[in-house]
Amino acid sequence: MPESMVPPFWWEREQLCYDRGNLRFAGEGVQELARRFGTPTFLYSGRRIRENLARVEAALKSTGLAHRLHYAMKANRFAPILTLMATERLCGIDACSPEEVMHATGCGFKETDISYTATAVSNSDLDALLRFEGLHMNCDAVSTIRRLGQRAPGRKIGLRINPAMGVGYGENERLHYSGEATTKFGIYKEQFEEALETAREHNLTVTTLHLHTGCGYLSQQLPVWETILAEAKTFASKIPGLERINLGGGLGVPHTKDDTPLDLSAWAAAIKRTFEGSGLTIEVEPGDYIVKDAGLLLLSVNTVETRQATRYIGVDGGFNIAVEPAFYKLPFEPVATRLRQGDTAPVTVVGNINEALDVFAEHHPMPPIHEEDTIALINSGAYASSMSSNHCMRGQFREVLLF
Repeated sequence: MPESMVPPFWWEREQLCYDRGNLRFAGEGVQELARRFGTPTFLYSGRRIRENLARVEAALKSTGLAHRLHYAMKANRFAPILTLMATERLCGIDACSPEEVMHATGCGFKETDISYTATAVSNSDLDALLRFEGLHMNCDAVSTIRRLGQRAPGRKIGLRINPAMGVGYGENERLHYSGEATTKFGIYKEQFEEALETAREHNLTVTTLHLHTGCGYLSQQLPVWETILAEAKTFASKIPGLERINLGGGLGVPHTKDDTPLDLSAWAAAIKRTFEGSGLTIEVEPGDYIVKDAGLLLLSVNTVETRQATRYIGVDGGFNIAVEPAFYKLPFEPVATRLRQGDTAPVTVVGNINEALDVFAEHHPMPPIHEEDTIALINSGAYASSMSSNHCMRGQFREVLLF
């Protein structure tokens, strides 16, 4: 297809775009990569990951506040990505299980690079974690504080609070970690004094306040997020000698043409307005923002068929390796790797798992698609491979980091 005939798409950028009708990613032709590695294959752009980290770092620097950036590795734990971050000293790590701590250290992070926050922490978890003396641990329950204090009195810890307000992508309450409904995450206002007293009883010093209220928020959610920051500051004022406040992650990326990208300048300005003069170090731990749009999932089309009034495109991967469309109603938009001549028409893209919820997109406009074509799911760099399963024994895929 001549280059002049290629329509602009909302997601296109320098390293993800069509060239004469053929999709290119991270400087490579996507169809050639699919031929070389097969499908399903996740592709990740090292350059995009660096750029995303640099943007967040620059926004934090603009506040004039002391700060530290961690990457939430539950978003994507592919070892080459973690090793890239560790060897280039791009960020620290947010971990939420002992195995994640061990994996991070195995990829080159030091114990002191890791901030640990989890829920429903077991005694065996605590015993494993306390072998890492330089690890910082945030406790999200009075029970955790008590049991940690019994094992390691005198240690410095953080408290994870629940401000009873949530923010996430759109109005999607599945992505809220706190809000009107009670959730399992963090210490509520009613328990806060008990938590502080339990820490004092075991000679634990609270140096950090932590909160994480939701995932995927964009610019239109920033007013609510700033209200949450003000509530967190109220909690912080009750802890003498507090050194840091960890604002969690949740920074989002656009998923559809109607989404407006997160304005990092406005995000940073809200942090500055709330915490300027507090003397606190600001910590953040994004996952989505760092790796989501740095990833593609390549899939082969095996079925093209019209059933009643619906045109179905069947592919060789399912919701078990890319769960967000099914679990959270977050689209990984399907795009053609080759633009064919012909009219765009609505199709429903479905996977190969024998479950009704295995649908990637419904009534989604695409150019003509043939059997044996390759399609790509954009925004699949986060919460896809890391949440995968072997359901129906179809859990096989490859992962490739491109530079």
